Amino acid sequence: MLAIWFSERPSIAQILLRSALTPLAALTAVIARRQLHRVTRRAIDQRPAVVVIGNLLAGGTGKTPAVIAIASEMQRRGWRVGVLTRGYRARSTRARLVRPDSQASHDGDEPVMIAVETGLPVAAATRRAEALALLEQAQPELDLVISDDGLQHAALPRTLEIALFDARGVGNHRLLPAGPLREPLERANTLDAFLLNAIDLLPPAVAEHCSRGQPGFGFEVRPDGFRQVSAQGTSTPGMTQGRFAQHVAGKTIAAVAGIARPERFFASLRALGLTVREYPLADHASIDARWLAGLPEAVVVMTAKDAVKCRAFADARCWMLDVRAHIDPDFFAWLEERLHGPSTS
Repeated sequence: MLAIWFSERPSIAQILLRSALTPLAALTAVIARRQLHRVTRRAIDQRPAVVVIGNLLAGGTGKTPAVIAIASEMQRRGWRVGVLTRGYRARSTRARLVRPDSQASHDGDEPVMIAVETGLPVAAATRRAEALALLEQAQPELDLVISDDGLQHAALPRTLEIALFDARGVGNHRLLPAGPLREPLERANTLDAFLLNAIDLLPPAVAEHCSRGQPGFGFEVRPDGFRQVSAQGTSTPGMTQGRFAQHVAGKTIAAVAGIARPERFFASLRALGLTVREYPLADHASIDARWLAGLPEAVVVMTAKDAVKCRAFADARCWMLDVRAHIDPDFFAWLEERLHGPSTS
């Protein structure tokens, strides 16, 4: 679908397909507007505050690395933080607490990855409101909950809403399935702020709907070294990018990526001077132990989201690329001010 959503010069076949999907896009708009009327806001002083970090577009925008960075930094600043997530393609759909040693197949790859990377309390459920209720019951001391996605989950009460955009803009400006938009662009005016992945300005089509002067803050997701995949999902110590490049010099690497936009992962590896053979998988795809063992390359590099699925059977060839979202510090000053919380930085 990306071809008809983002192509600057769509083919005749793509144009016809987009037109055929337009009635379904109209239905998406109706559903989205109905959901918006059901969204409830928490009072600014109600604790825990719930901050939703989400997308108006389908597809990866760097959201989960941003959630990890936000949750970790707010904890560093003295907030008692928990995280909500869905756990897409997990066997369990009920509300559950997720720990670093939880099984990705049961609880979902992203929830386990967030638990591993942050060490914070994490709750997952298809119904976000149920996950929030469980997290509040299990961790009553929390004063801040960051929700990884959830803008479209009307039953989830929220204090603030923040949406991400990247260089793709808004594609062809159409709603799913004819375009990438999950909600009409008018939704932008109800949001509190925007995070802009490697772009300087909010897409004009979005900005024209923002009459309240909502701020936009830049961030970038950058490689931060390599870690060997193990039962804990990490190795101590890892390798810097330079050391790893020396370690694999002259070798072709099997690059495994089960994420929304695997081409970004492959490009990141090539930008580090590595020679890769691409193994793109569907987003959240499971990884078979025999398939992984049968890859002919001497070194395998995967995403952190894939690494948590392979901890039980990864061999010494398997590494993960560690990435970090680097967010404009002004964002955290703005967030604390909006939450009326104490700043300890």
